[in-house]
This record gives sequence, C-alpha cells and structure tokens, in this order.
Amino acid sequence: MTVTLADVAARAQVSPATVSRVLNGNYPVAAKTRERVLRAVDELDYVLNGPASALAAATSDLVGILVNDIADPFFGIMAGAVQSEIGGQPDGRAGGERLAVVCNTGGSPEREITYLTLLQRQRAAAVVLTGGAVENPAHVEAVSAKLRRLADAGTRVVLCGRPPVPGTDAVAITFDNRGGGQRLTEHLIALGHRRIAYIAGPEERTTTRHRLEGHRDALAAHGIEDDPRLTVHGPYDRRSGYDATLELLRRDRSLTAIVAANDTVALGACAALRDEGLRIPDDVSVAGFDDLPFSIDAVPALTTVRLPLAAAGARAGRIAMGREERPPGGIATVQGELMVRGSTAAPRG
Repeated sequence: MTVTLADVAARAQVSPATVSRVLNGNYPVAAKTRERVLRAVDELDYVLNGPASALAAATSDLVGILVNDIADPFFGIMAGAVQSEIGGQPDGRAGGERLAVVCNTGGSPEREITYLTLLQRQRAAAVVLTGGAVENPAHVEAVSAKLRRLADAGTRVVLCGRPPVPGTDAVAITFDNRGGGQRLTEHLIALGHRRIAYIAGPEERTTTRHRLEGHRDALAAHGIEDDPRLTVHGPYDRRSGYDATLELLRRDRSLTAIVAANDTVALGACAALRDEGLRIPDDVSVAGFDDLPFSIDAVPALTTVRLPLAAAGARAGRIAMGREERPPGGIATVQGELMVRGSTAAPRG
C-alpha cells in the first residue's frame, strides 16, 4: 500500500501543509513539530515509498558527517579529515566533488535520528557517524533500522570511533578505548599510585563504559579495590572536570592521581587542583585521553592516550567514497598510544 503525505500528517497529528513545509524546508516550523513529522516519516517509511521509490537507488553529491559537538576538537579533527577525503579526485584533479554537511547532534539521540532521516531523504552518497554511541536499546534499534534503509538506498555508511551497529552492513573504525584506559591506569600503578580517582563521561555512552572498564581491569589485575567513591560521571567538558575534582577531594583528600574521561575534562581537573592549592604532579597526578592538540602545551604537559583521530577520519572518508576497500569483516580496530608527560609522577612519601 502506497504511503501518502496525508498518512504522514495523520501519524504526526499535523496538517499535510506542515508535513510539506518540513520536508521541503521552505518555511519555519517549530522544532518539536519538525521532529514529530520526521519521526512519522521514518515510522511509515515514506521516503522509500510512493513517488520517491523511483529515486531510492539514486544518490546525490551530499555526504553527511554526524558529530556530537563540532566545538570539541575530538569531533572537529575527525570531521575535517573526513571532509578532506570526499572532494575531487585523489590526485587533486577536478571531478567527483561532494558536498560535506556536518550535522551537530549536541549528543541528542533524537537529533541523531532526525539527521539520518534528512540525509536519507536527500539520498546522501555517504554518511559518516563519529564518536561513541548511546547505549539505549530503543535508540540502538532505531539507528540500526535507519542505517539499513540508508544502505538499501545506495548510501555508504561508515562509523568512525564508534562500535559496530548489529544487523547492518556499516563499516566500523573503532578505537580500543578499553585497552587505552587499561594502559593509562597501569602507568599510574607502576608509578606507585593506589588511590586513583576516575572522572568518567556520561553513563549512557559506549566510550565512557569502555574506558572505565579498562581502568577497572587494571585495578583488578593489581589487586586494588575499585572504590565507588572515587568515580564520578559527567559531561565531556572542562566544567565537568573541575566540579568532579572538587567532589572527589571532598570525598577523599588522600587520592594521589586522577584519570579523566578526556583531555578537556583533565584540564578542568588541573584547574580545580590548583585552586585547592595542590601541585601537579607533586601532590596529585593527572592523566587524560585522546591527546588533543592542546595537551602537550598544558603546564605541565598532559599524560594521555593518543588516538589517531585525523588518520581514522581520513580512512573513514576514503571508505565512504569507495576509494579504499572495506576492512576484513567490516571492522577495523585502532589502538591508542600512551603518551607519558609531565602531569604524572610517583606519589610523594
């Protein structure tokens, strides 16, 4: 049975004119109404039925790059590297250009689905999703269904720094966050630290879970108790690192090291320690993750795990454009490298 515009309007509880405005983008529509319409489009598979079905196998010159926060260097570096690979010929000659559209989800699962729906409607040539995924069963299934529809319409899908999505043919370039987290904590243990605090990212993110699991694996391997008081969750930003460090010091002033969810969080932790009159690394060692460009210029320079963000993004771009073969099994795991710098040292006494 052919799905019509009226069917979408009925599902979204809006007028057909509103549906048309949302799909054509030629008239302002309230954000909540827009998302309700796009959800109805997705649920009814309107894009792939009716008059649009004749175009389902065709693709445009559009490439979508989904990021959580374009202001975060982690995502900016990967998005820039992807874009560098999608325009023109690999030897620099003209031809084969693509238009990159960076979609900033703000970490919202709903916005992620909305952008995937819009890119499906535009018959994007490729879609690259970056960063960790939300571990919510309903969202995982929604993303899985959307990626299958994109692939059926001829869109190449690549996940960069993100775990595979079950039931899809999407290529996944994953980071070994668990292994990196383990090596980082093992470095601190080897220096003599036993009271090691951990500032984790949002609990629902795969990146958070994997890095924290690596930290806990290292503690367990050395017979060190995982004290729940020494773990605090929060956003991947500087303010989170600052506030979490003050909370950790309130809980246990005897801690000698802090592992942060990423380098930005680590900078916040360093600022809080200084404001509390503590020296880095003399009183408390601090370590981050990702090795973002500012990490080596921090004072002291930040011990961290280097992830090859630009190289991973560039590879994702080449695969998305069909210029590089899929990795075996559709999955490539990228290892991190421990970068030992001045922010970590043996504990005093």
